[in-house]
Amino acid sequence: MQGPDPDLARGRQAYADAAWLDASAHLSRADEGAPLEPADLELLATASYMLGNDAVYAACLERAHHAYLSAGKTRRAARCAIWIGHNRLFRGDPVQANGWFARAHRVLGNEDCVEAGYLLIPQWLTEMDRGDFERGYATAVRAEGVAERFGDIDLAWLARDDQARALLNLGRVDQALRLVDEAMIAATSAELSPIVTGIVYCNTLAFCQDALEVAHAREWMLALLRWCDSQPAMVEHNGLCQVHRAEVLELGGAWSDALDAAELAAGRLDQGVLNQFAGGRARYRQGEIHRLRGDFEAAEQAFRAAGVRGYEPQPGLALLRLGQGDPASAAAAIRRALCETVQRLPRARLLPAFVQIMLAAGKLDDASSAAAELKEIARSQGTTVLRAQAAYATGAVALAADAPADALVALRLALGRWLRLAAPYEVARTRTLIALACRALADEDTAAMELDAALASFTAMGALPDVARLDALLFRRGRHGLTEREEEVLRLVAVGRSNRQIATTLMISEHTVARHVQNILAKVGASSRTAASVFAHKHGLV
Repeated sequence: MQGPDPDLARGRQAYADAAWLDASAHLSRADEGAPLEPADLELLATASYMLGNDAVYAACLERAHHAYLSAGKTRRAARCAIWIGHNRLFRGDPVQANGWFARAHRVLGNEDCVEAGYLLIPQWLTEMDRGDFERGYATAVRAEGVAERFGDIDLAWLARDDQARALLNLGRVDQALRLVDEAMIAATSAELSPIVTGIVYCNTLAFCQDALEVAHAREWMLALLRWCDSQPAMVEHNGLCQVHRAEVLELGGAWSDALDAAELAAGRLDQGVLNQFAGGRARYRQGEIHRLRGDFEAAEQAFRAAGVRGYEPQPGLALLRLGQGDPASAAAAIRRALCETVQRLPRARLLPAFVQIMLAAGKLDDASSAAAELKEIARSQGTTVLRAQAAYATGAVALAADAPADALVALRLALGRWLRLAAPYEVARTRTLIALACRALADEDTAAMELDAALASFTAMGALPDVARLDALLFRRGRHGLTEREEEVLRLVAVGRSNRQIATTLMISEHTVARHVQNILAKVGASSRTAASVFAHKHGLV
């Protein structure tokens, strides 16, 4: 009598250990020796899914489906059909997906079972994808009720996860975040099956990112990375994981790491329709980092690659046009994108760039209206990022309207919020506007302090366009690379005044004078005050 197949035993153990390569190899060899039972086919399907092998995943589930039907196990057969449909739906094949969902409906008939709850998934996805979040939420609540009646934790958390998505989009943020926080416990405590664990990780991170819940997105990104690192052979969730990682790293100012993550994701996401779209999102992230660094050619290529894959390359492409000195094209592009975007949170992702571009194009009324809309969304949505963006936009509009005192009130709010979010690029942008407002109010000391801090941050991150812009607009108004204030200080240095005397004459602090002197020496290439005085006389500055 032949004993149990050792490959089958090893494959089952490897599956239990989440060793997906070993599980796939052993179970495949066992299947070659003798066709696997449907339960073991489901194990091989899951291992194949985690390795990113959709074809084997679907084929194994289809075999299990037919085996369960032959054995009269209609609920198990229906569950296999549902997961095939789910996979096809998220790979951009709705015809195949709907066919398998219809098969599951037919197999189940009117049976009251948990599988009927799983068949609510495509319903709530359709409702939410068309923006009907109230109906989608209600459907997910129904599915949760089915899951609780039958004790199915996978369905319960799939339903609760999408409830959180609906609540975030409905502005019921506190309620949504309670679900998000509880979902973290379920995902990290091995309560869920491997496939559902990955779905909950990726979906929740995406929902938080889309709702601009940055603090929660960071926590989910770190948890997802730990989960991925625990399964180094896993392919399925590593692509999207890297996209979300790039987005979080970019906000935190770690642009080199963000670019590496986006490039890794782009290389993993170029198969299948849905992955093409996700690959487009990865390339959009690359474009944004290239744009911020001043590599406009690379940014252009990345944005075009995103568009080819079906991902809208806005507002990045419009901001690129602005950076290239074409505000008219930038305004046309961002206006078009905003006009065709009707849902609140997607509009919120475009409005900050819309305000910036309209101000650059001299359209103050349009910028003001957009800032007001962003402020209203921030009020109802309540995330720190939205409140920071709204305060920044309000301050920028006030500054453009020659109301620097009002601008400072809003910009100080924005600065505090960006600092809490540890978003150094946004902090530096805000400091730049604060400096301009202070200069408009003749507070040169504060303006210089804010500019120094902003320039240091831009330089450290490699934000070359911002460094150049700050230099051109604020530091190089005078001759020889000197600001007007630095020329005043140099003239007084050249006639022998001490720092204390200069401070008294110009009514600024002695510390500020010392900083100006150091800047002057660096800019004119002088090694001492005497050499700077010679430079001033030689170039007619005295």
